[in-house]
Amino acid sequence: MSDTPVLHLGDKQIDLPVIKGTMGPDVLDIRQLYAQTDCFTYDPGFTSTASCDSNLTFIDGGEGVLLHRGYPIDQLAENSSFMEVAYLLLNGELPKKKEFDDFEYTISRHTMLHQQLATFYSGFRRDAHPMAVMCGVVGALSAFYHDSLDINDAEHRKISSHRLIAKMPTIAAMAYKYSIGQPFLYPDNNLSYTGNFLRMTFGVPAEEYVVDPVIERAMDRIFILHADHEQNASTSTVRLAGSSGANPFACVAAGIACLWGPAHGGANEAALNMLREIGTVDRIPEYIARAKDKNDPFRLMGFGHRVYKNYDPRAKVMQKTADEVLKKLGVTDPIFDVARELEQIAINDPYFVEKKLYPNVDFYSGIILSAIGFPTEMFTALFALARTVGWVAQWNEMISDPKQKIGRPRQLYTGPATRDYVGFDQR
Repeated sequence: MSDTPVLHLGDKQIDLPVIKGTMGPDVLDIRQLYAQTDCFTYDPGFTSTASCDSNLTFIDGGEGVLLHRGYPIDQLAENSSFMEVAYLLLNGELPKKKEFDDFEYTISRHTMLHQQLATFYSGFRRDAHPMAVMCGVVGALSAFYHDSLDINDAEHRKISSHRLIAKMPTIAAMAYKYSIGQPFLYPDNNLSYTGNFLRMTFGVPAEEYVVDPVIERAMDRIFILHADHEQNASTSTVRLAGSSGANPFACVAAGIACLWGPAHGGANEAALNMLREIGTVDRIPEYIARAKDKNDPFRLMGFGHRVYKNYDPRAKVMQKTADEVLKKLGVTDPIFDVARELEQIAINDPYFVEKKLYPNVDFYSGIILSAIGFPTEMFTALFALARTVGWVAQWNEMISDPKQKIGRPRQLYTGPATRDYVGFDQR
């Protein structure tokens, strides 16, 4: 590719400068295309469009690579903590010990919810989906924390970011408690971020809750694996909402609403339901055959990814975590046996290899969460809890970018051409 490709459109031509990133494909700069040629590009789903430049997360789908600020996801999941990854995404570098201690302390002091906000839960039906509750409660945060809504003030953005990260476990745990009719538990700042969430979710006031370190580590690893994933649908939603100048609580509420979709955050629930439908290892060949049949609506959930055309690096970590959790809990889960056997068959079957349908992060996560005790309705809420870190980091990056404009995609219009209005008697 030359340094400056030229696009010819009739008697018009325009230079399309090539922008090179640190890693990944080159990008054609088409920002002057419409102004100079009166022509748009057409890219439904934005499959070939870079909507921004970012130094947060890098994905190489062909090689199965995921980096946060340059660090491989498997190294972070194995050696780091969710709070350390949160600091990394927000600040660009891994923290020194004092920086980490200060950050963890700050987050722990923002975990409480305003008591009036807690009363919002009683306005929802008991059987309300946790994501519906989280959309409402997170959006309402802006009505309680007026002191940090100036998006042009870096300190305000920092405070709002810390509040969102700190309060999301409390909000999610309270959504769960409300659904099962148990009283809310206040945060315990002596516990870790993840340990505190487990206690608020599964503890009861009359008994001491002891955090199991294996389960705590598994949940922390799940949070790390879901912390950020480049310009996915919900992150793009947060950025688009933020481009209008909306406050960060409203932007994250919009992200939660987008994540709720079954094609996005609900995929792990769908994968678990599929494994339960298969039930036993001996039924796998039947479902493999159905997956290959174009006339059968059945699809293998948890396989394939919009970006990854190789094994999702998060799935490898998730498989190991599933082994650890089931062993610790003493669970013999036939669903896990189905998952492992299905994975082996699919990754060695020419049909799936040719279509690059490898397991993704959703394939094993539902098994882990179910074994720990979460109902399937909570799976996406947990995803939102973890992804909040990525959302606020992406939002901060966008707001700080002087090139940022309000998002305004255009369209290829296919409706009627201009026509005149006529009255009822002429229709």
